[in-house]
Amino acid sequence: MTANAQTTASGREPEPGSANGSASGSTSSSSANGSADEPAVLCDRLVRVHKAGSLEVQALQGLDLRIERGEMVAMVGASGSGKSTLLNILAGLDTPTAGSARVAGHELAGMREADRLRYRRHEVGVIWQNPAGNLLPHLTAAENVALPLRYAGTGYRARRTRALDLLDTLGLAEHRDRTPAKLSGGEQQRVAIAVALANRPSVLFADEPTGELDSQTAENVFDALQAANREHGVTVLVVTHDPAIAGRVARTIAIRDGRVATETLRAAGADSAGEGLGPGVEYAVIDSAGRLQLPRDFTEPLGIRDRVRLEREADHIGVWPHRADEETPAHD
Repeated sequence: MTANAQTTASGREPEPGSANGSASGSTSSSSANGSADEPAVLCDRLVRVHKAGSLEVQALQGLDLRIERGEMVAMVGASGSGKSTLLNILAGLDTPTAGSARVAGHELAGMREADRLRYRRHEVGVIWQNPAGNLLPHLTAAENVALPLRYAGTGYRARRTRALDLLDTLGLAEHRDRTPAKLSGGEQQRVAIAVALANRPSVLFADEPTGELDSQTAENVFDALQAANREHGVTVLVVTHDPAIAGRVARTIAIRDGRVATETLRAAGADSAGEGLGPGVEYAVIDSAGRLQLPRDFTEPLGIRDRVRLEREADHIGVWPHRADEETPAHD
């Protein structure tokens, strides 16, 4: 078996007005926005340990992640893989145990609570799975979108104009005076996208935004996320279990056992009309410590477990299972 050397490296409910948009200007003097060439998201050996009494669970185990500014990326993983923990850290709702997590130039590790609150209000937007949970039920669509702007100190006229413009962009102008109870699930999620975009965030996080919607409505919501990425220039990270959604982005990241395990890259213009995305090529990911996760459907048929022998060739690395007839170190 050979491993090609050309591999790529790599819920909570929202509080009103926080983790749902960004105002112009910086959030604090201690958190610069970073240089223009700095990625939107950069995690380096990120660790998160949850404690319950004497029990410790390592949800993230030295995770590395890089998402460039303006990218739209999907993230997939089984339940318990660590993707929800990662999303909560990046959204400023949880803190890392060790390692580094930077979003839009802000280092989240060790950030003070007051700075964390400003970060949630002014740098990132979050859309949760439950449509109703993204909006305040007694406010109209326009009032929900304007609320983060109010918390940011924007005047009434400016926030009203911004709210109506966003609703119009997302095809919701005629629903601006309706409360969430009078909107469909898909319409609620599109209003939630408008809320998340209200303060012009640097990064938009979407946690299973189509998980409770039928397939056609899910397509419409994802179209709105793509429009946000394309027209507003916001970086978008979508956590999803839906393979149809994951297949509509150029890059899909798979998390396994608290680390990034694989990335699937899709080329643009790959269909017969020269449009759309191709089926994609899946790459294993080598993290900053040199670790590589080999898929079980590769290792089990070859009896690879416990240890392997590596051989460096001119254009690839050979990975060979340990055999019982090979020499082993003598025990004292």
